[in-house]
Amino acid sequence: MDPSSANYYPGESRADHRTQSSSPALQQQQDIGADVKMQEAERDEALQVAAAGGHEEAILLLLDEGADVKAQGGEYGSALQAAAAGGYEDVIRLFLDRGADLNAQGGEYGSALQAAAAGGHQEVVLHLLDEGADVNTQGGKYGSALQAAAAGGHQGVVRILLDRGADLNAQSGEYGDALQAASAGGYEDVTRMLLDRGADVNAQGGEYGSALQAASYGGHSDVVELLCTRGADINAQAGYYGSALQGAAQRGHTEIVRFLLHKGADPNTPDGSYGHALQAAASGGHNDVLRLLLESGADVNA
Repeated sequence: MDPSSANYYPGESRADHRTQSSSPALQQQQDIGADVKMQEAERDEALQVAAAGGHEEAILLLLDEGADVKAQGGEYGSALQAAAAGGYEDVIRLFLDRGADLNAQGGEYGSALQAAAAGGHQEVVLHLLDEGADVNTQGGKYGSALQAAAAGGHQGVVRILLDRGADLNAQSGEYGDALQAASAGGYEDVTRMLLDRGADVNAQGGEYGSALQAASYGGHSDVVELLCTRGADINAQAGYYGSALQGAAQRGHTEIVRFLLHKGADPNTPDGSYGHALQAAASGGHNDVLRLLLESGADVNA
């Protein structure tokens, strides 16, 4: 008998037998490879955690042990973005010296610049821009660094980004644009700065549909008045609540409802998740708003 044919099972080819006979060694190699990859992933994850806390000595130890400074994934997207979110300029400098990708995208903030802008870290923002960060990179929760800064009311960072060429009317992210982000937070000074620089007061997009609807829903009367004096369309229809009046009515902001009605808001405009402002006010049990709307001609049977 041919020795090479020994121990064959019925229907088994020589190639099958060869593969099976070598499978324990192959499996061992695969297991070792998987362990190595897991160890590398754990180092990379630990690097991001250390960066988020600004722990420079731990970071150096992990880098010296082979942690990948360019690894992507996790909450922050990268170790550089984690450090930027915390405003740790020395750590950022260290990562860049070790070859971190300045414009890598991913994670909650989309980029390191957006993370720094969201935290209002002016020095870090300047450092990243000086190193070549793209001021108009889009992505992440806020869509852009400018929108992130505006959402937090960080006037100094907003000014820096605009001076460095940020697109004032870029559309993306949760709020749609920087003006809506600032208006939603009630940041009058930032809203005024954006308008003075040429922001489109009637741009539509984002969760609230417009800057006026965002300010009205949030109860920010000063911002509402500012936007109206700059030409905001009182009856513009967009966003979750359909109109500024419906947003204010749903939250029970009586004085804003009164102001919008005085400026010509239509109480019977059909749009948004509640259909009409009267229904929006009724959903929250806001009796004063209901009376105002009915006095202004709202159709009780709409």
